[in-house]
Amino acid sequence: MSGTIESLTRKISGATDLEAVVRSMKALAASSIGQYQKAVHSLDDYASTVELALTACLRQTGPGYDTAETGSLKKHGIGAIVFGSDQGLVGRFNEVVVEFAVKTLKALPGTITKIWPLGERIHALLDDTGMPTAGILPVPGSVNAISGLVAQILIDVETTREHGDVVEVYLFHNHPKSGSLYEPVGKRLLPLDLAWQKQLAAAPWPTKLPPEVIQGAKSPLRAFIREYLFVLLFQACAESLASENASRLAAMQRAEKNIDGILEDLNLKLHRIRQESIDEELFDVISGYEALTGVRRHV
Repeated sequence: MSGTIESLTRKISGATDLEAVVRSMKALAASSIGQYQKAVHSLDDYASTVELALTACLRQTGPGYDTAETGSLKKHGIGAIVFGSDQGLVGRFNEVVVEFAVKTLKALPGTITKIWPLGERIHALLDDTGMPTAGILPVPGSVNAISGLVAQILIDVETTREHGDVVEVYLFHNHPKSGSLYEPVGKRLLPLDLAWQKQLAAAPWPTKLPPEVIQGAKSPLRAFIREYLFVLLFQACAESLASENASRLAAMQRAEKNIDGILEDLNLKLHRIRQESIDEELFDVISGYEALTGVRRHV
């Protein structure tokens, strides 16, 4: 009996310690969600400024910068950037985005030549599908680390396109929805969409004076396009991290609920065993008392 009580006590102690860890991870995930969502919203003004600069440039050069018709891309390489996670305890966060990315890429005309996976978990899943993955890119642990990662991705993509290995580049990540929900999304980064360029070139200017780009628009246009891609990748990374923490928060909430149920069962068993032990001791005392009393009466 004592061995059973000690075993249950150890299990309760372990479950209590695990619950404390789960609560800490839940609090950390909840605080991280707000941090990354704030980073996404903080880029809105900057993104609007970049689009205004692109509008000014495209008004002078005309739409058609770095574009290609779909029919001419059938024999060209396709690349993709897929945001995932380094850590587990995120439910099907990585599986969902990988399934969406693979399904989308396989439906495209052309050859998939290179995929940039962000996170060890996403890299392993893409390897299992037979996709040609590049080296693992680390998932940033804070908002401040996103800029450096995005700059590295842009350099890698530009170098790969200059070598002719990749023409089209797609972006895939999980986009946060209400609560702890998220959904996989994707879009083509390069070549630039011609309809989008035409829309920007025809957009009304917010002031009475028309814009003018000094010293020509081709060189500034290239720089602003790079800033536009930077904004898209930064937002995708921040949204992916917000979705990851939302998924982890939901997983920790489920884990906490399960642990509470286990602790309740263990405590009930412990109380029942202790009560049985007390009852047995009382029966022994009563039996001993009755035995002694009966002996004395007989004497």
